[in-house]
Amino acid sequence: MSVKNKVQLKDLAYARSGDKGDICNIGLIALDDKKYKILEKELTPEKIKEFFGPMVKGDVQIYPLPNLNCLQVVLNGALGGGATNTLRYDQTGKAMSTAILRMEIEVDEQ
Repeated sequence: MSVKNKVQLKDLAYARSGDKGDICNIGLIALDDKKYKILEKELTPEKIKEFFGPMVKGDVQIYPLPNLNCLQVVLNGALGGGATNTLRYDQTGKAMSTAILRMEIEVDEQ
């Protein structure tokens, strides 16, 4: 039987984020090859959408970039209409990368 531990993404990756209208994109860059495999296996659009809750109104897509040990996460309808149409504090999604690094996932005990 495999034992699972909860870890925050900040222990597995760096992140950067930005906006294109009402879409926020987050680049999750794994700290190494092993951590990339964990991210690729454990992160799903459903888990990410659940983590952000009502902040993300649309679909979530994940695009793997294995040559960079990176996942590109696209959050549709995540910025309240976009920079010029929203009253949200983080209208360009820059803080979304910090937020996702607080997300917890379960990983096999090493």
